[in-house]
Amino acid sequence: MSLTKQDVLNMAKEANVKFIRLQFTDIFGIPKNVAIPVDQLGKALDGELMFDGSSIEGFVRIEESDQYLRPDPNTFTVFPWRPRDGSVARLICDVYTPDEEPFAGCPRCTLQKVLKEAEEMGYSVNVGPEAEFFLFHTDENGRPTTITHDQGGYFDLSPVDLGENARRDMVMTLQEMGFEIEASHHEVAVGQHEIDFKYDEALATADKLITFKFVVRTIAQRHGLHATFMPKPIFGINGSGMHTHQSLFKNGENIFYDPNGPRQMSEEAYHYIGGILQHAPAFTAITNPTVNSYKRLVPGYEAPVYLAWSEKNRSPLIRIPARRGVGTRVEVRSPDPSANPYLALAVMIKAGLDGIKNKTQAPAPVDKNIYDLTEKQREEMGIASLPGSLKEALNELENNVLIREALGTHTFNRFVTAKRIEYQDYEMKVHQWELDNYLAKF
Repeated sequence: MSLTKQDVLNMAKEANVKFIRLQFTDIFGIPKNVAIPVDQLGKALDGELMFDGSSIEGFVRIEESDQYLRPDPNTFTVFPWRPRDGSVARLICDVYTPDEEPFAGCPRCTLQKVLKEAEEMGYSVNVGPEAEFFLFHTDENGRPTTITHDQGGYFDLSPVDLGENARRDMVMTLQEMGFEIEASHHEVAVGQHEIDFKYDEALATADKLITFKFVVRTIAQRHGLHATFMPKPIFGINGSGMHTHQSLFKNGENIFYDPNGPRQMSEEAYHYIGGILQHAPAFTAITNPTVNSYKRLVPGYEAPVYLAWSEKNRSPLIRIPARRGVGTRVEVRSPDPSANPYLALAVMIKAGLDGIKNKTQAPAPVDKNIYDLTEKQREEMGIASLPGSLKEALNELENNVLIREALGTHTFNRFVTAKRIEYQDYEMKVHQWELDNYLAKF
């Protein structure tokens, strides 16, 4: 049930809230906020509070800087780690222009636009993400290191998993903030963890992902650790992914499920898979948006790099989990948690919907371990690969009309310009690998 303005005012009073953080993100998914005293909450809920958007990455120029924040009442939550006497709460906002139009560079509005398209097709979209992260020690100045706090492996327990206490506090904090936590465990790599929360409608899931990352980093800091969602912080071990489970519902029924269809999956499910595979090379620039993302997307570390799908193994880009009925879903395994969740969900959903609209045929499933196939075998089976670098991914994005449309002209232009600069800066830097291999030799 949606919360009203009065509901939020009452909840703030009951919780003795003194300050409200009005949150939004830039185009890279970095949380921003404006703090207001609680006596300004009514004005904020009426969308009357203005801020200067000219200094926010990907927003506007200085001559057109005025922006308005419109809080979503359903995102109201109190930060549990703050003192109860004078607590702090949070509202996530949409960004609007002075003309009372959704701002073209607001990532949350971008996702809402795609979800409106789904709604016009008769669908609601549910998403369940699995965002992995590392916990590292900090140095004597509080700066993050890449020294892991444990030597644990997949599903290990204390005393091997020294991050268990921190992870437990993260879970308890998230539960206090309304999350339904389904699982929490040590991941494959040393120092790597995962906390899974229940799927939700796509917009609510994106909001939760922003909150999730903020909470994980905050609680880690309180344990003297640094939590990072960087995709590949350490060479030679698994990186952090964000497997994203997606399903479409119509009139309360999961339309991906067909008890009489092949593998008990509907035509819509196969077309959705076809759309994802068709547009994945282009949307990878959004779902894997950093130079470092492509250090994870290499064969051999459980990261999917091949454009294929399967029910039975985890080497393709898409996996179909075994559950059927209401739980029938498509798991896209390539995204990583450095992505802006609003934009990442927008481009994936747009791709899947396009597959349904155009009845895009999914290729035959690949139930073999693709990592074990030779390049020639993959070519014979028609299995292509994702882009191998951010530069290649940006080229694919620029050439894909549909994904550009999902982002909108403003966000597309600002994103690509910034990422081109980022990649150029990376290319020009001298890295330690070059010094190790060339300095003494030449």
